[in-house]
Amino acid sequence: MAGKSNRTIESSEVASFCSQVALILEAGLPLYDGLESMFGSAKGSAQEELYRSVHEGMNETGTLYGALKKDDSWPTYMVELVGIGEQTGQLEYVMKGLTDYYERESRIRSAVVHAVTYPLVLGVLLVVIVLTMVWKVLPVFQRVLNSMGMEMNGAGNTMIRLGSVIGWVVLVLVAVVVIAVIVCVILMKGPAKEKVLGLLRKLFPSIRKLDKKLNTSRVASVLSIMLSSGFPSVEALRILPAVLSNSEILSKVSEIRNKLEAGEGFADAITDSKLFPGIDERMIRVGTATGREDQVMRKIADRYEEDVEDGISRLVAVIEPTLIAMLAVVIGAILLSVMFPMIGILSNSF
Repeated sequence: MAGKSNRTIESSEVASFCSQVALILEAGLPLYDGLESMFGSAKGSAQEELYRSVHEGMNETGTLYGALKKDDSWPTYMVELVGIGEQTGQLEYVMKGLTDYYERESRIRSAVVHAVTYPLVLGVLLVVIVLTMVWKVLPVFQRVLNSMGMEMNGAGNTMIRLGSVIGWVVLVLVAVVVIAVIVCVILMKGPAKEKVLGLLRKLFPSIRKLDKKLNTSRVASVLSIMLSSGFPSVEALRILPAVLSNSEILSKVSEIRNKLEAGEGFADAITDSKLFPGIDERMIRVGTATGREDQVMRKIADRYEEDVEDGISRLVAVIEPTLIAMLAVVIGAILLSVMFPMIGILSNSF
């Protein structure tokens, strides 16, 4: 019996697997022999247990869908689409479409990881520097001033205390933000992912906007895969909820599906739902009239992916200089709070 892999499969790994299966099918090789070859070439690598599970599952169930279904590490959307592909004889086209889809997901994930990692490192650096300044540097300056045998006036003491207070306040604020980000990253890898995403969407309009574009891109991508493989659009809409996390987009997809089941045309259902902006609606109408809905959907998905990546880049471009500016201001305030009293003392001694 095929075992569980007990780990999360990254989008890049899913894309690689789908690509290899597509090549096997395109070459006309029996799928079982191809999977056996994939398992043999994966021995000693991180994918060995994963491919062993698929190979044993294929041997036991006789279908790729059955093999993937036995290991819940694989994405539900991919597994269900593989099942449809096997039932309709379109598995090769499905695997090619899934390769493109998960490569796109991998690129977006990499952009998100970069967007989180670099500011997080800067935040940790800011905490360390400010903590060092407040905890170590300020007391040293205080001792130096006292060792000079000169007492500071009230203004000098106030400046020292002000610098210390500013440092501790900023330290606490940045530390809280850094800890919150780390906790969110950890929770996003577990079952609380959707709750965390919902909270972030409510708190930050920019994240809400990016999430909406990302989910809209997924809608277009899935429709492109399904339509290019000859599947009915209703079937594509049935499987879409497996890859969506935005309740607003889910509601619109459900609305489109209901309209299609009621006999309304594909382009009309898309237009009535207001899922895509006007220019995309016109492209979909042209695509429907020419029988190229899949190509139009692929172009829309590609453009939205670029928009998401650009949005993430702009967000990082704002966060990075903000943290650096905070670092400069805090360090400057602490140094000035020490230097002004010292200058006053020295000037009074001459």
